[in-house]
Amino acid sequence: MNHQEQSCRDDQLTVGIAQIAPVWLDREKTLEKIIHYTTLAGEDGCQLVAFGEALLPGYPFWIELTNGARFNSPVQKEIHAHYMDHSVQIEAGHLDPLCRAAAEGQVAVYLGCIERAADRGGHSLYCSLVYIDAGGVIQSIHRKLMPTYEERLTWSPGDGHGMRVHPLPPFTVGGLNCWENWMPLARAALYAQGEDLHVAVWPGGVHNTVDITRFIARESRSYVLSAAGLMRKDDFPAETPHLETILANSPDMLADGGSCIAGPDGEWVVEPCVGEEKLLVATMDHRHIREERQNFDPAGHYARPDVTQLTLNRTRQSTLTIVE
Repeated sequence: MNHQEQSCRDDQLTVGIAQIAPVWLDREKTLEKIIHYTTLAGEDGCQLVAFGEALLPGYPFWIELTNGARFNSPVQKEIHAHYMDHSVQIEAGHLDPLCRAAAEGQVAVYLGCIERAADRGGHSLYCSLVYIDAGGVIQSIHRKLMPTYEERLTWSPGDGHGMRVHPLPPFTVGGLNCWENWMPLARAALYAQGEDLHVAVWPGGVHNTVDITRFIARESRSYVLSAAGLMRKDDFPAETPHLETILANSPDMLADGGSCIAGPDGEWVVEPCVGEEKLLVATMDHRHIREERQNFDPAGHYARPDVTQLTLNRTRQSTLTIVE
């Protein structure tokens, strides 16, 4: 291999998007499925694999199907308690098997999960985006800043602690949850940290991914992965609380995927994939980012920090400070 060939190879990164459905509200079975696809991604040569928002143990589809805004409803309380039982407690080691799989396959992972946060008392739920490096180490846990619409009936607002980027040579990778990707300042905070590979995770919906994926790519002059989940009526397990009520109001397809990848020029690398459970794989070339940054770099030579600046508060929010 000559110097030019080696240089070209050093600019490349192979990534995967696992567009899958959860075994809804079953943490252990869904985690088994996630580990399976992480292993497949490693076998396919991926250095990164991304999964959809709230995939582990699942998105709270029941809220809009069961009159979720009814106050003090026994139905809502029972389903929410079940959701808590199957949520992720990172301190308890619930993600340890996935960390081991990442290390064995030498593949980094972005995973959307529902976190039952011990540092907030252990009884509130957060929509979190977890980054596990290729050594199997959890490097960041980003709690969604603002749950969207009915999500606020079950998820708590997060903070900026996990708004971090990570080296994934030759790229710098960061990510946001769902409609956070519409928040200009959240995006700008990642751009300013050197992000050039952006992971946007979604519960699933091509109506979400088809426009914004290419928009963020053009705005940031970066590669953008939109990782979306699937959810079909058949994906509700038989033991789901109040299943008959949920199914009575459920469409056949609740989340149709839409996972895709756009390049730094805003053109498709992988067009949106709809309605199919599969591992999408693509190889990206960092040289294209450097080419597109020649005429626009939103945090670099095309920024005016003397005129506008952004402050990012990465303090992990808590109601308690202990002094001993």
